[in-house]
Amino acid sequence: MSTTIVHTLLEKTKDFSIEETFAFLANEYKDKVVFSTSFGQEDQVITALIANSNVAINIFTLDTGRLFQETYDVFHKTLKKYKKHIEVYFPEAEAVQNLLNAKGPNSFYESVDNRKECCFIRKVAPLTKALKGNSVWITGLRAEQSENRNDLPLFEYDAKFEIIKFNPLLKWTLKEVEDYIEKNNVPQNALHKKGFVSIGCAPCTRAIAEGEDIRAGRWWWESSHKECGLHQK
Repeated sequence: MSTTIVHTLLEKTKDFSIEETFAFLANEYKDKVVFSTSFGQEDQVITALIANSNVAINIFTLDTGRLFQETYDVFHKTLKKYKKHIEVYFPEAEAVQNLLNAKGPNSFYESVDNRKECCFIRKVAPLTKALKGNSVWITGLRAEQSENRNDLPLFEYDAKFEIIKFNPLLKWTLKEVEDYIEKNNVPQNALHKKGFVSIGCAPCTRAIAEGEDIRAGRWWWESSHKECGLHQK
């Protein structure tokens, strides 16, 4: 059933622009289309497209409690510029408290399992709550962001969260993203000008050097697939 729906969406929207696809989805799945933003460059482009199109798509973000101040700054600027409500989801306080009491504040540096535990509490559990009851989840994933994302389709069914995912910027290059931001005066995180490409929690993100993989700045002490559990097959 889910495969049929995805195929139908791909067929119906194959000649649509991103804005036209947003309008189609908002009409097809009334009040059940959501976009998750972390205020990175890709997400800022999508926020601008949604706001400027004035489509009925709800935007939300996950506040892990360990974000950069620069992320909060661009969050604030985005609210001011687009006048679009952004719902905030937090991790459960008791789960965070139990983690810190048991393992301290920096357990994620000690093992991949510990890091994924922290990601689950601070990201995956709140995301599960945010997606519940919705039909379509819009993301800022791009194919060139990592090897894991090279073969992603434009639409896919995410069995983990039981929802259809739409990746509108899938085939965009980083230059196209940056050009759109520049041309349309889209607010962006100040850290992007300091070598930060993929920005997550402050303790788990660093700037990358020229020639390094885009995801090299995330969990740089690991040799993992550089995913936190939000987006995986």
